[in-house]
Amino acid sequence: MRDAVIIDAVRTPIAKGKPGGALHGEHPGTLLARTLTALVERTGIDPALVDDVIGGIVTQAGDQAANLTRTAVLAAGFPETVPATTVDRQCGSSQQAVHIAAQGVQSGAYDIAIACGVESMSRAPMGTAVLPGTNPFAPLRDRYPDGLVGQGISAELIASRWKIDRQELDAYAAESHRRAATAYANGEFDRELAWKAPDETVRPATTPEILAGLKPAYHDPSMAERFPEIGWRITAGNASPLNDGAAAVLIMGADTAERLGLRPRARFRAFAVVGDDPLLMLTAIVPATTKVLAKAGLDLPDIDLFEVNEAFASVVLAWQRETGADPARVNVRGGAIAIGHPLGASGARLMTTLLHAMEDRGARYGLQTMCEAGGLANATIIERP
Repeated sequence: MRDAVIIDAVRTPIAKGKPGGALHGEHPGTLLARTLTALVERTGIDPALVDDVIGGIVTQAGDQAANLTRTAVLAAGFPETVPATTVDRQCGSSQQAVHIAAQGVQSGAYDIAIACGVESMSRAPMGTAVLPGTNPFAPLRDRYPDGLVGQGISAELIASRWKIDRQELDAYAAESHRRAATAYANGEFDRELAWKAPDETVRPATTPEILAGLKPAYHDPSMAERFPEIGWRITAGNASPLNDGAAAVLIMGADTAERLGLRPRARFRAFAVVGDDPLLMLTAIVPATTKVLAKAGLDLPDIDLFEVNEAFASVVLAWQRETGADPARVNVRGGAIAIGHPLGASGARLMTTLLHAMEDRGARYGLQTMCEAGGLANATIIERP
């Protein structure tokens, strides 16, 4: 099979996803367009050569409706002949975009593709895609008569079932901020940023003691009755914040890169996507990790660095307990709890950070996985040449 390789990856600084955030005034189509422009300028690629642009967006409503990826491609000045499409695999949308782009290259359907994603949670808040009076989950009533739950409750269930206490959750969150703040202070994010500005939700002064003062974010008397085992440990401090941001990855065939005189920085080794219990919802990263390692013919110790999306601290900690991954290799520059989680952009943002961290640390193999609403997960392994 033809090798699909990464030529470059870039992201915006991640802003607070609310009015007053640094990117709130920017239309998400413009934000993604600026990211695509930065990718083209950094690589010198002629955008007319791009066979397709695949973008991830979760809340496809309001400013993010109507195949916004195509809008961004045109706003970036790409030729009108360059097509684009928008995908939704919830939090893993732009990781799925990466899969589609890379698999298209491997199959020969594409020579060059861009995978990207954007989310402006300040302009298109979560839930606004569901119209008043509608219920997209109504067909599930027969199969799940007790009803499914929101992600916050799922994160609480995970903390309870894996016996992860509040102190461990808060310590993990504080460490995410410490790693991100250290990486920023050392200039470790400089190469991956489209323009240099701070990620707004990184808090260098955060400590477990400060986080211990926060109240549970999802306490619900009706859920407490249904799930008496929940200890109500998830807070705004040990969960990812609301964010605005975008990221993009240039992918092509190794033969195409050679023809164009471009240097591949990593190749795609394996992909996996799995489904799991939609009540726990966020645990599919465990079987996804197992599946992608098997596809790659690798074992967990072979992986030098991991990027596991920090939707909630309990998700990553449960994954670590199940896989046995070394915490020192996981989210080495901090994760979404600190850097942020602009939903549709997060998959491409993690890939961007993983690529640069692997280069800086001389790593060979990197594994990225994302939990996704509905009990889904993507996993990807890349290899540096």
